[in-house]
Amino acid sequence: MLSLIKSLSAELPTVSVAMQCADLVITCRLGMEKIVASYINEFDAGAKALPAPYGFLGLVLVFSASDKQALAHKIKESVPEAERIYIVLDCAKADIGDIVEVVKRISKEFISHSDSFAVRTTRRGHHTFTSIDVNTAVGSVVKDLTGASVDLENPSKVIVIQIIQDWAYISVVPGSEFYKKMRPYKYPMYKVFKNFVVAHEPYLGPSDAAYTFGTRIGREVQTYEIGELVVAPIGSVDAYSLYCFLKGLFEGVDSRFEVQRKSYGREVHKTRVSLQDMYQFVRSKMGEPLIIFEPEGEPISKIANELAEFIMNALKKRRRINIMVGAREGVPTSLFRFANYVIDVAPGIVISTEYALASALIALSTALHEKLSTEMQ
Repeated sequence: MLSLIKSLSAELPTVSVAMQCADLVITCRLGMEKIVASYINEFDAGAKALPAPYGFLGLVLVFSASDKQALAHKIKESVPEAERIYIVLDCAKADIGDIVEVVKRISKEFISHSDSFAVRTTRRGHHTFTSIDVNTAVGSVVKDLTGASVDLENPSKVIVIQIIQDWAYISVVPGSEFYKKMRPYKYPMYKVFKNFVVAHEPYLGPSDAAYTFGTRIGREVQTYEIGELVVAPIGSVDAYSLYCFLKGLFEGVDSRFEVQRKSYGREVHKTRVSLQDMYQFVRSKMGEPLIIFEPEGEPISKIANELAEFIMNALKKRRRINIMVGAREGVPTSLFRFANYVIDVAPGIVISTEYALASALIALSTALHEKLSTEMQ
């Protein structure tokens, strides 16, 4: 592979920027470079697809395409191994001043004052500047030149600058081509779940199973950043099994919290854990919203709108939402009388204990999200 890269790289002209400029820059999963390149060579016999240029994995450069627009479209519709396909509008030497001058020419044609834009630079190789330096310089010039507004979260246009060793390849793509976990119309559900109190029956089987289930449920409640988890046994239970369950539970909460704390770019709520007999829990929550998830309840699809209105009203009044989930025994049917809703999330399916809470919270998210995105932004 190294010899192939060297031989192909040697073929690239080095006289001028225009001659050196690639037609397409394609990213892919590591190890897929040759596969993507082989498809491109089949689509356009005259094109030269260079996999892993200069040894940079996850990258394919395409030169001498007969029609780069048509080739890019063909790759998008026929090559799933290709992650992103950037049509190169122009290129520059890997120097901030040269890049800015090229972007000036491009931005006049492709960005208007009514657009919002962002600049995203990826560098491969050694340079005396950073990607942030490039973003800052280019963004400032484009803003002054076009009057377009900068929007780093949801731009209508993105100026993509791929710097590979001594050359910078420049593209302008619609912001919609960049998939994002969060968009303006999505409401972050963790903000809602912090107002939830979950009463969960502990799994009290053999000690190793109790520990394993505790770990899984602990990670589950922390994943959703539930406000409080109340471990709610029913009456007298075996103390050692409960100890094993709680040990696993706290380890699950702690391990997931550490992952969230290190990887999220925001403050993370750590779920508080308490212990209370299930009957006493219900008694202590008299007058508060209470939702029980058990197979005897109504299908959530039947009452989704009504349920969403109920929860929204409670949230607006700053009331806590209490939900209950069973385990081996399930929530006693006598407690159904005290619930505002008893809900079945998947009629005819018995959901195992470690997935019961996640299923309930996903069902609630589905019912709630549309109202949250329009009423609580």
